[in-house]
Amino acid sequence: MSLVKTSLLSFIATSVKMLSLLVINKVVAVTIGPSGVALIGQFQNFSQIAMTVSQGGLNQGVIKYTAEFRDDQVKLSALFSTAFKTALVCSLIVGAFCVFASSYLSQYFLKSNDYEYIFVLFGVLLPLFVINQLLLSILNGLKALGLFISNNIIQSLYGLVVTSLLVWFFGLHGAFIALVTNQSVVLLILVWRLRHFAMIRLKMFLTSYSAEQLKKLGSFTLMALTSAITIPVSHLIIRNHIADNLGWEAAGYWQSIWYISSIYLLVITTVLSIYFLPTISALADRKDIRRELIEGGKIVLPIVCCLSFFLYLLRDTVVVVLFSDEFRQVNSLFFWQLLGDVIKIASWLLGIILIAKAKTKMVIGSEVIFPICFALLSIWLTTFMQLQGVVLAYFITYVLHLFYTLSCVLYAELV
Repeated sequence: MSLVKTSLLSFIATSVKMLSLLVINKVVAVTIGPSGVALIGQFQNFSQIAMTVSQGGLNQGVIKYTAEFRDDQVKLSALFSTAFKTALVCSLIVGAFCVFASSYLSQYFLKSNDYEYIFVLFGVLLPLFVINQLLLSILNGLKALGLFISNNIIQSLYGLVVTSLLVWFFGLHGAFIALVTNQSVVLLILVWRLRHFAMIRLKMFLTSYSAEQLKKLGSFTLMALTSAITIPVSHLIIRNHIADNLGWEAAGYWQSIWYISSIYLLVITTVLSIYFLPTISALADRKDIRRELIEGGKIVLPIVCCLSFFLYLLRDTVVVVLFSDEFRQVNSLFFWQLLGDVIKIASWLLGIILIAKAKTKMVIGSEVIFPICFALLSIWLTTFMQLQGVVLAYFITYVLHLFYTLSCVLYAELV
């Protein structure tokens, strides 16, 4: 499937997801305000760490090797079985930890024992989430984009209805319940839709465990786990620093500008994950990789530049529409955040090549150095620039990241 066709399908799915997130975000902002938004960010950072660890960090490796082995049923079965059993064990261990440490986790991340039951529920449902993500990674690797994208649309619509209702009736508690249940529940829908999909059969997940496949996936595990730990932890550090020095409302303002970036960049990151990773993984010739990179840059970079430009022009309206009048201080954060977004996408275009070609040391180096850089710069710059310091730190971090990824790609002679 071509990049243009993939981009169009991705745009449809992402538009539905964006609409869902916008409505959910509006309900959350109006109902619980800036401090509630900051606490949701706290929980999301924790859940990112827990969910990636519970998956064994395997999903990007599953996408890559499913794309490579799609015509070899024996290797595919060994891959699926190994990934499934590894992820299931990891999810049970992490889930048990969440249940037994629920009181401590609630106090540490959400500053209250009132949410202990959320961590218990999260731990119990974690294996279902892991299976859902594994199946979606397999569909991505097989380039079954019709099924993959339509399932994402269903998931977004389900999340929109359930989250909005829970937040409206139960406030912050409802938001947390939605966060821990949504993706697990939609697994039932995905399994039902896969019943006639010939390339994925139950028996493929129950064959013998393959040490060879585990070794192949191991490098991706290291990359994913490093990213899963360092990025959310850096955000936790930054958010706690803001809350301690500027207050939880200020932390909510920063979380809000981060939400805005995340929502509009969904179009780009979706294309990178469902098209570029499996496509570049299957390419061996440098000329072919270079051609894909150039073609992608011609489409992706103008899109992100245009989106950023119009967002900046309409920032006053965007903040009021997405949040409320309480969030008007977010307006001052747009300039450096949006510039950082543009540089970030340019950097990710190069970084996806390093991931696809399993350049483990280079990727891990990036995932360790730059979250630390972002956190340290944020702490330093906020001492005399307040919240402006965090978004400027974001921009500087991704400028450095762009030079790093470009240097790595050229040094490894990948293009």
